[in-house]
Amino acid sequence: MNFKFVHNNLNVLDLERSLAFYQKALDLKEVHRLENPDFTLVYLGDGGNSPHELELTWLKGRKDPYNLGENEFHLALTVDDFEAAHKRHKEMDCICYENAAMGIYFISDPDGYWIEILPAK
Repeated sequence: MNFKFVHNNLNVLDLERSLAFYQKALDLKEVHRLENPDFTLVYLGDGGNSPHELELTWLKGRKDPYNLGENEFHLALTVDDFEAAHKRHKEMDCICYENAAMGIYFISDPDGYWIEILPAK
């Protein structure tokens, strides 16, 4: 028996804002979408660098922000040009935490989800 990661899901309040953020911040692009009268699912990919996708779920009637607890969980991505990525995210003003000793930092998306950015090994 072999298990394989397919995707992670994040619920978002403003789908277009989130799509723009993930495109600009992480170069993620829409791979496919599922439309439903009550919700929309949009799957984002990294251009074929990995088979893993990020699923954004937009519940069309929701107005209240999601309770993210204390951000106990996060996504993590590696980048081949860490300095350029850090510069981009600093310009976007989305860096929410840095750990220079570990050589990592986190960005926050429009809904407050944290994303760890690591240099590629």
